[in-house]
Amino acid sequence: MITTTSSTAAALRPDFAAIASWIKADSKILDLGCGDGALLKYLQQERHIFGYGVDIDDGNVLSCLKNGINVIQSDLETGLSGFANDAFDYVILSQTLQAMRHTERIIREMLRVGREGIVSFPNFGYWKNRLQVIRGHMPVSEALPYHWYDTPNIHLCTLGDFEDFCQQCDAKILERRVMQQDRQIRFLPNLMGKLAFYRFERQNKSPRLESRD
Repeated sequence: MITTTSSTAAALRPDFAAIASWIKADSKILDLGCGDGALLKYLQQERHIFGYGVDIDDGNVLSCLKNGINVIQSDLETGLSGFANDAFDYVILSQTLQAMRHTERIIREMLRVGREGIVSFPNFGYWKNRLQVIRGHMPVSEALPYHWYDTPNIHLCTLGDFEDFCQQCDAKILERRVMQQDRQIRFLPNLMGKLAFYRFERQNKSPRLESRD
């Protein structure tokens, strides 16, 4: 059971606090790849949100249910056809983007069912990652803990890569935050930042057709 206080959670997971700073109180949240529901629990405590999580893993779904988190078991790769347009204030994809096979599809679906999207991902442009590549090896670190042969991460990117991608997906970036542990990086963020956060919305605010997938 998740019994960690919100202050302790923020200390252990500074990425939670970074995301929470963008969430308005009493918002409706959809957390994609929610894991054990720890982020939703934190947002409930800090922002009094109402939220749902989506995860495919049996163990994670069970953990969410045990901790009173609303959860739906589903494969994100199949889309979000069960949700109506603009059903949520925010749709969050926290440190899961790099493991998605259909990256463009999930971003477009986030923009369809949510008024705003929030993503976080490990920055492949971080200097320690670059150094490992120069030395002839794929990076292995706290943010990228897997070896090349067993990693679920199939679409690694830098800040510049993601920003170009957002233009392709008609996503308007509203805010960016780049972190190194609990510190926000403002100087050379693509080189010095380990974890990137983006808040974005649809470039074209006209209504979209609901997903038929």
